[in-house]
Amino acid sequence: MKETTITSSFYAYLSRLRWIKRWGLKRNAHDENVMEHSWEVAVIAHTLALIKNRYYNGNVDANAIATAALYHDITEVITGDLPTPIKYHSKAISTAYKQIEQQAEIELLNLLPDALRADFEALIQHDNMLEAHVQIIKAADKISAYLKCQAELKAGNTEFETAAEQLALTLAQSRQPEVLFFMQAFVPSCGLTLDGLMKTY
Repeated sequence: MKETTITSSFYAYLSRLRWIKRWGLKRNAHDENVMEHSWEVAVIAHTLALIKNRYYNGNVDANAIATAALYHDITEVITGDLPTPIKYHSKAISTAYKQIEQQAEIELLNLLPDALRADFEALIQHDNMLEAHVQIIKAADKISAYLKCQAELKAGNTEFETAAEQLALTLAQSRQPEVLFFMQAFVPSCGLTLDGLMKTY
C-alpha cells in the first residue's frame, strides 16, 4: 500500500452527521438524524431516477444522483439542521441561510486533498449540480419527510399532522411523473407492520 503524508478531517466531519438531529422544533416519537435521513434520500432519489429512465423516457445518471443525495445535507454538520418553517419564514432569512450554506460548502471542500476537491464539487456545491439531478433529490427529500411524518402519526404523535398534510399536497401536485409513480407504487406499504409486509409475499 502506498504511503501518504496527506491528512484530512473531512470524514471526521461526515461521521458527526449522526449527531445532528432533524425536526428540532417538534416533539418526536422517534428521533431522526441527518446521517440516516441522507441514506433514505439517496435510495429514494436513485429509485426516482430509474423510474424516470425506464417509464418516462428520462436520461439521467441514477448513480450520480444517488451519490449526490448522500451528500445533500452535508453542510448541516457545520450549520446544524435549520427547521423548514424557520428557513423559509422570510426572504431575508432564506437568503442569509443560503449564503451560510454556500460558505459551509466551501469550508468542507477545503478540508479535502487538492486532487480530490474537483470530484467533490459537484456533490457538495449545489450550484454546480445538474438541474435535473437537483429536482430529483429535492423530490426524494420531500418523500423522505412525508414518510417521517407518517411514522410519527402512526406512533400517535399529532405534532406532525400539518406537516404531513402540506407534504402530501405538494407531492400530489408534483409535475414529476416519477414522483407520482413512487407515491402510488412504494409508499402505501411503508405503513405496514412486519407481519403485514410478510403477508404481501
